[in-house]
Parts: sequence; C-alpha cells; structure tokens
Amino acid sequence: MTAIEGAVVLVTGGNRGIGKALVEDLLTRGAKKVYATARNPQPSDDPRVVPLPLEVTDPTSIAALAEAAPDVTILINNAGAGSPETYLDASIEEVRAVFEANFFGPLEVTRAFVPIIERNGGGHILNAHSALSWVARHGAYAATKAALWSQSNAIRLELLGRGIGVTGLHMGYVDTDMTAGLTEPKSSPQEIAKQALDGIEAGAHEVLADETSRQAKAGLAGDLTAFYPALTAN
Repeated sequence: MTAIEGAVVLVTGGNRGIGKALVEDLLTRGAKKVYATARNPQPSDDPRVVPLPLEVTDPTSIAALAEAAPDVTILINNAGAGSPETYLDASIEEVRAVFEANFFGPLEVTRAFVPIIERNGGGHILNAHSALSWVARHGAYAATKAALWSQSNAIRLELLGRGIGVTGLHMGYVDTDMTAGLTEPKSSPQEIAKQALDGIEAGAHEVLADETSRQAKAGLAGDLTAFYPALTAN
C-alpha cells in the first residue's frame, strides 16, 4: 500500500480528461507535489502543481523529465493516443505511432523513473489500460492496451521485493475529448480518477473501474462469439 498524502506524484497527460481529474484528486488527498506533464503544459493556480513538458515518444524528452523530477514516489502513466479504426486500411506508420505512444512510451517513462522511486524509498506505478485490453475494437489501440497490460504484469513481477507496486487501471468509455463523438454510456473522469487512486492506496494489482471493464475481464474464458457476435454468421 502507498499513501498519497505527502507523496510526490508524476502524472503524464495531466492537463485534461482523466489526467486532469487525477491531478485534482491527488491534491484533495494531500499530495505534497504533483508534476503534471503535457506536450504544452498549462500553469496551475495551486503551487503544489508543477507543469512540465513531455513528448512520451521522445527519449530525450523523457530523460529531461527525469532530470526535472528527481523526487517522484508515484508514477502515473496516463498519456496515450488513439488510432485509426482499421488495421488493413491504416498505414503501417500510423499503427507503429500508436504503439510508440501507448506501449513504448510508458515503458520508457517507467524505466526512467524506477531508479528514482527506489532512491526515494519506494512507491507505486499506475498504468492506464482499458477494457479494450481484452476486446479487439478500435484498431491498433486495443492491441497497444493489451500489450501494456502484459507489460504491467511483467514489470510488477520484476519489481517484487524492490518496494514498488504496480496497478493496472481498466475502464470503458470515459467522457473526455477522445470520446466526444461517441454516444455510448461514459464514466466521468472524476469517478475513474477516484477509483484509480483508491487502487494505489490499497495496493491493488488491478482496478476494474466500471461495468464494461468488469464484463470484459470476466468474459476472457468464454467463447470468442460472445465478444464478436458477427462470427456466428460465418
């Protein structure tokens, strides 16, 4: 278990959506300092918030971030990117780009900050996955989240005995800019942030933050046609 009160937290993608809600809830829970990153970070009225630039696909930017935030005890890998809805019609460059943002980016940030968290006495990492870790929808985006889920599980094992826990956060649609064009039911960023931070404080391995993610995880052992009814027509 990791206490948020008094912690120094880094949130990638901390300017909007779930990231912004995470920053706000961290402050409410008594975080000592919150580094909020974005490509174009915005100032905050709260002196505990330190905006920092980050391009999650750029190793030089990640190295500069680690240099600027040497006191971090909790890392939240929230930044990510969407993808085209298709594998066959999207360019390979587009598919690779979403893997760079959603899989390799969090991995590079984690590799940069594990030594920092260790030097600061241990702490926690939270990775933002998705219910699409388990359901192949929305093109390569789902594949990147499945890969990140596997990455989190492996890194959690690598970090055993080193004082750093790892939580995977799964959720369905959330009411953010990324889902603005969708009419499906959506959770609020604030509710997702609350459950994510509860998970960190409880030392949870996974947080299934809504009914969509719970159903997706529960369905893994079932037949593929339950996830993909169109298959029954063939």
